[in-house]
Parts: sequence; C-alpha cells; structure tokens
Amino acid sequence: MKNHKIAPSLLSANFLRLEQEIGMINASDADWLHIDVMDGVFVPNISFGFPVMEAVGAICRKPLDVHLMIVEPQKFIREVAALGSYMMNVHYEACTHLHRTVYAIKDAGMKAAVTLNPHTPTELLEDIIADVDMVLLMSVNPGFGAQKFIEHSITKTAKLRNMISSRGLHTLIEVDGGVNLETGKRLLAAGADVLVAGNFVFKSENPIETIRELKML
Repeated sequence: MKNHKIAPSLLSANFLRLEQEIGMINASDADWLHIDVMDGVFVPNISFGFPVMEAVGAICRKPLDVHLMIVEPQKFIREVAALGSYMMNVHYEACTHLHRTVYAIKDAGMKAAVTLNPHTPTELLEDIIADVDMVLLMSVNPGFGAQKFIEHSITKTAKLRNMISSRGLHTLIEVDGGVNLETGKRLLAAGADVLVAGNFVFKSENPIETIRELKML
C-alpha cells in the first residue's frame, strides 16, 4: 500500500443501508471515514447531526475525520470528541479565534485541522500552520457532493506543500471535492497526503475496489 490516506465521504453513502455502507468501509483499504456536517447557514445545505454520527461511530472501525461546515464550530468540540473522533476540521472562514479553537480541539484529545474554501489563499495560514495537524483544501465549493473539480486546487496544493516543507513541518494536506483516479494522482504529485472521495467511491460498481485503486495511486 502507498503512504497516502484515503477517506471516503459519508455524505455520498446510501442512508437507507447505512450499516452495510459502514461495513464496506470497515472491510476496505480506507484509512479514515470523512464526515461532513452542514448547518444550512455556513453552507447552503444540511447534512446530518450527532444522532447519526453516534450511530456511525459505534460501528465504524476506521478513524473518524469530522469536517464541520458550520458557524461557531468551537461550540461542539466536546460532542465531536465524545464520538471518538480522530480529527476535527474547522473552517478558517468560520473561526474568529482560530488559534484558541485549534488548541481546544487538541485539549479534547483530537488532532486539529483547518479547512480553506476554494477562494481562501493559503498565505492566511502563515501564523497557524505550525499549530495544526492537517489542512483541508476544498477543491469544490462546500455544501454539495458531485461537483466539478476546481483546477486551481493543484497549484494551491503545491503552494501549501512548499509552505509546510520550507518550515520543516509534518502537517498533512487533505483535499476534498471532485477526487477521482485522474485528479487524485495529480493532487498526490502536487503534495497531498489525504484524498477525500464521495460519489467516486460510493456510487461505483465496486466501492472496495475503487478505494483500493485510489490507495494504489
């Protein structure tokens, strides 16, 4: 297996057969399960809340990568930690006191990640990059699945990798949106460490094989 990580996105799962979908993830080469929480305010959509995440967390054997696309995500650090989450993602655009939020996440026992929307430049991370465990770059506008990949995400990934490497840091780069075998290969070449894939995995004829193919890029 390659060193990069694959995090299938729960948002694209079939919620009428959620237990089977999680079973598939457990049996696959997936490294994490990516969970997108949307509030209809920060992004123009609503996904699911803590009752669903608690049910998923009870049966998922992969680390949970929880991405809060919500206003005031710092209010829910304790609840996300209670799920047994490995990583908590908060948006740069949603956090007035980002440094405080990052350390509150770490104090709760989780890894801390900061997410950037497509229009948000990586330069804004200069003063926080050394404090976070991962940066999530959105390669589509957040809120909906099955969107077209934004090409600028490749150069953005490379710029962020240069920022991290030049400082001798080990911060991971995760990319979410429009990931498939073609875009995934290019993102990894640009310096990505973690690929989030939704429809490409869950809507494929053989999701386990699709995850394996992403893992072998």
